[in-house]
Amino acid sequence: MLNISGTDMDNRRLTTPRAAAIAGILFGVLFTTSLILLRSAIPTDPNSGIEWIERGASRISIALELMPFAGIAFLWFIGVVRDRLGRYEDQFFSTVFFGSGLLFLAMVFVSVAIAGGMIAWYKLNLGITLDSQVIYFGRSLMVQFSNVYALRMAGVFMISLGTIWLRTGLIPRWLVVLTYLLAGTLLIIINLSIWITLIFPVWVIIISVETMILKYRRLT
Repeated sequence: MLNISGTDMDNRRLTTPRAAAIAGILFGVLFTTSLILLRSAIPTDPNSGIEWIERGASRISIALELMPFAGIAFLWFIGVVRDRLGRYEDQFFSTVFFGSGLLFLAMVFVSVAIAGGMIAWYKLNLGITLDSQVIYFGRSLMVQFSNVYALRMAGVFMISLGTIWLRTGLIPRWLVVLTYLLAGTLLIIINLSIWITLIFPVWVIIISVETMILKYRRLT
């Protein structure tokens, strides 16, 4: 029977990579880039016709390539947040924060998948008149997933984390207040403006930078 001493157990224990905090910044950059490409290609006016699908096909395709990597980086960001909470992690609020984060990511993927489906359908029907009703339905469904439900889950994600941080004091109070204000904006305001949607990735970048600064101070 293999015996492992306490020292060996400490050496075998998994630790969070120091570079893991960069995941939040990577998510913010990739998600923002993908979002800008999508919003610049897809008009906000539902009555703007269907010509945009031909004009914006290349930008949408690039956004589709970037979004999966943004999702992977977001999962790493969740892991970094949980690692920072450590023994202070509360089961109730952590369940809400973890669940809302996964739902946010799932809805974003569904929204992008719908856009990808429309692009694939367009490429398979070159030379054939596009069905405007299919385009209108797909665009409306995509907007509902991304701008209504996904952003609501992002707001819940932020509020649950803000509450945990407020109780534990793991981050500065001003950052907790900022988190609540930005989360309230996402929960209350329904707006197709890209600037409202960009609140979440910018917030993730701010939290990641603060985490990296804290790790650096501990190492020095």
